[in-house]
Amino acid sequence: MEYRDKIRLFTETEIKPLAAELDDKEIFSVDLTRKMGEAGLFGIDIPREYGGQGLDTLSYIIAIEEIARVDASQAATVAAHNSLGIAPIYHFGTEAQRLNLVPTLCTGEALWAFALTEERAGSDARGAKTSAREEGNQIIIDGEKRYITNGSNNLLLGYTVLAVTQNDDRKPEFSTYLVEKNLPGVVPERMTGKLMWRASDTARIAFNGVSIPASNLLGEKGNGLKNMLKTLDGGRLSIAAMGLGLAQGAFEMALNYANSREQFGKTLGKNQIIQFKLADMALKIELARNTLYNACRLKQAGLPFTKEAAMSKLYCSEIAKEVADQAVQIFGGAGLFKTADIERFFRDQRILQIGEGTSEILHTVIARNIGVL
Repeated sequence: MEYRDKIRLFTETEIKPLAAELDDKEIFSVDLTRKMGEAGLFGIDIPREYGGQGLDTLSYIIAIEEIARVDASQAATVAAHNSLGIAPIYHFGTEAQRLNLVPTLCTGEALWAFALTEERAGSDARGAKTSAREEGNQIIIDGEKRYITNGSNNLLLGYTVLAVTQNDDRKPEFSTYLVEKNLPGVVPERMTGKLMWRASDTARIAFNGVSIPASNLLGEKGNGLKNMLKTLDGGRLSIAAMGLGLAQGAFEMALNYANSREQFGKTLGKNQIIQFKLADMALKIELARNTLYNACRLKQAGLPFTKEAAMSKLYCSEIAKEVADQAVQIFGGAGLFKTADIERFFRDQRILQIGEGTSEILHTVIARNIGVL
């Protein structure tokens, strides 16, 4: 509780007062991102010897949950940097790569992005066309990525890029490379006009003949897709935490509104149908929390958690949708305007059933892991 209270105090005092304006103006706040770094929100589950906080998986998930309770955009920034930025370098990098990058990325002074998605590579990551070819001791990367969180801001240091390579049999395979943002041929462009996460940085990035040292290979050659999918298992826990936190925040708003809004001479909360709506919200949030925390315990113990990660992400994102929708219903017309935070929450939940595995894909993942042939 002490850790949760510490994060909640930060989110209430530093993030919540800015959330609506940043969303409305589509501003990615460098200052707020740095403050989140100073508050210890980057590298939460990374060992202290690499600059992290040295905490466990559940602590990290609680932090994301608490941030999403007030603002999904900032939760997206933190989750993407931790789960998709730092984690692959720490888990699959060489010791030199870890020592060179991870301590800096845990400070909040620099971000790292996970460049997987392309025009034809989303749920089907094997559709990636970005290529990496060897020229002596250099690797030349060509291609374009899109929908990359944290992909173009001024704090960004670089990308982990999934690219098609060739093995000795000249067969295509997938490898991942560390590519710095400021290299010639790297062209990031922020994507605006989003329905959701308007204060987070989403980008498309062109890689036009970008030359990097062969030593920038992350993990073993040909294991890129395998390592990316392992990364997504952990990333799904953070998206689940965003759904859980958003649902909690929407529920609290609906509860407060129901207890203060009067109609027909009594508060909305005096009506049984509203009571039942709120009771169902609380029940589903509790079940979502238990499902997610169980997956966290498995991950922390080093046990398989692919199925549980998929279940958590699927259930928490669907519950976020249900709770946000019912919260707007309780607000009525007042919930349809930007003057009410619930309007932003209703928009922000929509990506949760899409990002890091659509709900449809997650059903497939779960089916495979329960023995469906």
